[in-house]
Amino acid sequence: MTAELVRGQNHPLSQAHLEIRVSAGTPVVVAATLGDDGGTVRGVEWVAHPGTPTLPGLEVSRQAAADHRLAVDLDAMPESVHRVHVLLSLPQAGGGPVRFGAVAAPFVAVTGLDGSEVASYTLTGLGSETAVVALELYRRQGAWKVRAVGQGYAGGLAELLTDQGLPQAQQLASGIHEAVAQGLARSVQAPPPRTADGDRSRQTAASALGPDQSGPASYGTQDHQNPAGPYAPQGAPGSPPVPPVAVPGAGQPPGPAPADPSAPGPTPPPTGPAGGPIDYSHPRRATSAPPPPPAAPPAAPGQPAQPVAGDATGWSMEERLYNQIWGMFEDLARTTAAYRSAVDFAESRLEKEIDQVLSDPRSRIGGQGDAAREAALARQTQLVDQARQALDRDLAQLVAEADVVEPALPPAFAGWDNPVWHAYRVPMEIPMALRIGDLGLPESDRLRIPLLVRLPLERGLWIDSGRTAMADDVFVDTHERRRLAMESAVAHTARLLAVYPADEFTVHVVDPAGSGTQALAPLVRAGVLAAPPARGAAGVADVLGRLTQRVDLVQMALRGGVADSLPPDFDTAQQLLVVNDFPHGFDDRAVTQLRYLADEGPAVGVHLMMVADREDAAGYGPLLDPLWRSLLRLTPVPDDHLADPWVGHAWTYEPALVPPGSGVLDIVLRQVAAARTKRS
Repeated sequence: MTAELVRGQNHPLSQAHLEIRVSAGTPVVVAATLGDDGGTVRGVEWVAHPGTPTLPGLEVSRQAAADHRLAVDLDAMPESVHRVHVLLSLPQAGGGPVRFGAVAAPFVAVTGLDGSEVASYTLTGLGSETAVVALELYRRQGAWKVRAVGQGYAGGLAELLTDQGLPQAQQLASGIHEAVAQGLARSVQAPPPRTADGDRSRQTAASALGPDQSGPASYGTQDHQNPAGPYAPQGAPGSPPVPPVAVPGAGQPPGPAPADPSAPGPTPPPTGPAGGPIDYSHPRRATSAPPPPPAAPPAAPGQPAQPVAGDATGWSMEERLYNQIWGMFEDLARTTAAYRSAVDFAESRLEKEIDQVLSDPRSRIGGQGDAAREAALARQTQLVDQARQALDRDLAQLVAEADVVEPALPPAFAGWDNPVWHAYRVPMEIPMALRIGDLGLPESDRLRIPLLVRLPLERGLWIDSGRTAMADDVFVDTHERRRLAMESAVAHTARLLAVYPADEFTVHVVDPAGSGTQALAPLVRAGVLAAPPARGAAGVADVLGRLTQRVDLVQMALRGGVADSLPPDFDTAQQLLVVNDFPHGFDDRAVTQLRYLADEGPAVGVHLMMVADREDAAGYGPLLDPLWRSLLRLTPVPDDHLADPWVGHAWTYEPALVPPGSGVLDIVLRQVAAARTKRS
């Protein structure tokens, strides 16, 4: 399974022996740094570069080249290494380009030793940068993942290494460029221009989207009001199209592609420091593959296999359940698409046959026409019944799987009515994702698929308090919709507080007119807010000003490579701003600040949750549109505004609300507050 990553996305690595392939339109220098659990590079001995190309578990190229292959053995990484950053830099000698913006976007791919592509990333959007962190390999829960980074540095390799905490960054950068300059005569020149078929060839027989490619909000769902937004098919704007993938013929094993006389010869295997092949074995580890999923109990002859919770690949039960839910979502989308296609075919065939009957004058004599119409209707009914039987069979299997999976979900994935919340304890680390509701289709009333967003949030949330397109919403008045929207926002906020470790998630609330006082009572009563909800224009200005200043401060510290110089009392926790009753009480300056927080905040840990009616905010016109489009729209009542990326089904979204009369919210918030008190 190949993952086409965009900036910030990650993907699990199920292999320990890997190659990282780099393709650029000009010779580049490739290096790699090893980082500890805090991401710090402890010294020059933790950097692999052309002057010192080999470290335990890692080998880079000795020269500048347009194409590189890095050998990686994750099993051989020292226990103290938790991160591996792959760096690209333009050489300072040789008369090449002076910035990445002047060359084709570099392409990096993580592959197995057999050439099968695991994940890839095209570094688009670079301008004046001369060095860039392309990829990050990192440990999580004992497993390794790859993340697309794409962080560029106009100050070059020295600035990049300084940003990673290396004291000798300037000297090391100079030494790397000097080592490259000595080998420029041997550097590999840029390849010929890429053909119209795409900018690279693939070795895999087929490709498929992975669960980490869904974007930051869900399984690839996209808001109908923003079809070209973050849930569009993966790939950054301006990236070259993916070439078609060859599929082996029926009954034929996948073999090599047809010979191309102009193609380069086979690439030799990576070599070690002595020129021989790298020994990927490691004396302390016997395997690099994740443990297999639990086996399903044997099924009776002719019966489908019994579902098992966690019946998917992954390094942990959490990851297995996440991937299993993703698979259920895709299965439901595709089986429903097959049913709808069959129904459409049956109806079009019926219309065609009836047209033929009516166009034949002989059918108007006697009962021939009626008999032909009845026969056509019978054939249509038969086709629809067959399609429905197939759909019901698939739905029964999915429902059985959901019945097994739902009770096994951890709190972050579970509904508020799941008994797992009664055993809730404040976690030590954040989970992979958070449940914000359920998705369903009209043909499958019995089945709901959990809607999960990846953490940390990469875009804010818009809880729409206006009228939805669903018929049931007609009977809900304006006041009731706003109350439900605020209760939904509180439920989402409580979930976020519950799944983060103590003191790692801070919540601010802006409620200018105090209309959300009743809904906010559980958060205020538990004492989990950073401060009482801000009221009036002055309160709005104060909170927005402080959070905007926080984003500016962190951005400047990161860009200047002085992240350690932030004030000692600086709150390093993720920040959530809940805004109620927008746009009442907000002037143009406040709207601009909200847009800034929505665009720039997630990258530095500041997130936005708006509770507002889109129609009420329409008066701001174009000023508000970017804010509206940058957030994921959710509703406090069922609505069908989300679509999947495969066939465009209109999925019915149902919010994850606390059951009426349940005290689970207060119980969870009290534990969060107690854990914070204990840590302080």
